[in-house]
Amino acid sequence: MKEILKKITAAAAAMALAVSMSGCSGGNGGSSEGEDTSADNASTAAAAEWTELDQSAITAAMGMGWNLGNQLEASNNKVPNETAWGNPTISEELIKTVKEQGFKTVRIPVSYLSKIGEAPDYKIDEAWLDRIQEVVDYVVNNDMFAIINMHGDGYYTVDGAWLLCVDENQDEIKDKYEKVWKQIAERFKDYDQHLIFESMNEEFDNTYGEPDPTGYANINAYNQIFVDTVRRTGSNNEKRWLLMPGWNTNIGHTAGDKGFVIPEDSLCKADGKRIMISVHFYDPYNFSLDENIVSATTQWGKYAVEKFDTWGQEDYVDSQMKLLNDKFVSQGYPVVIGEMGVVDKNHIDPTMNEFRRYWNEYVVKAAKDNGCIPVYWDNGFNGRNGLALFHRLSKEVTQPEIIEGMMRAINSDGDYEIPAPAVENTETEQTESTDNAA
Repeated sequence: MKEILKKITAAAAAMALAVSMSGCSGGNGGSSEGEDTSADNASTAAAAEWTELDQSAITAAMGMGWNLGNQLEASNNKVPNETAWGNPTISEELIKTVKEQGFKTVRIPVSYLSKIGEAPDYKIDEAWLDRIQEVVDYVVNNDMFAIINMHGDGYYTVDGAWLLCVDENQDEIKDKYEKVWKQIAERFKDYDQHLIFESMNEEFDNTYGEPDPTGYANINAYNQIFVDTVRRTGSNNEKRWLLMPGWNTNIGHTAGDKGFVIPEDSLCKADGKRIMISVHFYDPYNFSLDENIVSATTQWGKYAVEKFDTWGQEDYVDSQMKLLNDKFVSQGYPVVIGEMGVVDKNHIDPTMNEFRRYWNEYVVKAAKDNGCIPVYWDNGFNGRNGLALFHRLSKEVTQPEIIEGMMRAINSDGDYEIPAPAVENTETEQTESTDNAA
């Protein structure tokens, strides 16, 4: 998700949670009080027997996903810290709550930044790797799929970022990238099929025009280094599903003729492809992420009657998901919609939440219909401009209607009519007039 939005909502979350979090541990994380963190408990996943899952099996098994956002990728002054952006220390109880709501996959964004030592070894801080493993175990020990990536290290807007695709020191960057991923892969190589590695996050040059050809070539090179490095660590990494993005995880820049190259996977020991493609979906921006009270829209789709966009509606969602199916899914490459969601703007329009539910349900249904795996972006912040589905401290479900809509979509076996937003003045669909469009 765009870094500027993360920082804005994180600051608000920190203020809102400051009092309630006074008894939580900080620093590099650590276990919540009373939790069992014994080595025997933490090694359950590593000891599990591998079950081979092909494209259709892994897509069905991963189901609906949820992001543990603004936690292990959060940082301050180059230092990753899971409580730096206002969220409490991650607990296994939270993960169990997420599972109880029907989610089957948890994406765990991770930043490394200053936790990486100096050249030539680039050794990752052992305590940080231990904490990452502990959180992964919360997920896989509860029979869910975990996705871990390299997140903030590739942002031009993050202090201490180094995986920068248009910088000149590419030999140094690629050497560091290979050595860091080798350590991660070694740590988790015996984990079973429930663990998926994602090479990086929204990797691009921090401009929103056409992809830079040199930068794109470097992104392709990073992905190839990632695949080769993971496979060479052996054990279950020789057949693990590996996930990777194109330019800024943008659908058009990844599935279109913009320069994305699927890496070769000659070292894979599985029977069939084991590469997934990562994209994000937040369209239309004015509805999904825009927080500006003047430009933001608050209604979406065929039932909208005011403050809606003139593009990015149901037909656009369908076309984007079909593009992913045509380009990748139909060719044997699962697609993970690694981030999707709409911020809470009920302070602007009290009808907003039902349109949020409708958008999320529609996107999940379109993704499933085209063989894609949707993963909701939750930043842990409830209320104005938040994206949370849960209160991470109390473990309360805060957006049951949105969750119910996404679960209807992911669990539907056939075509069904998505319920209209349950608000006044939406019984009649839009006319051809767009006089009220924002």
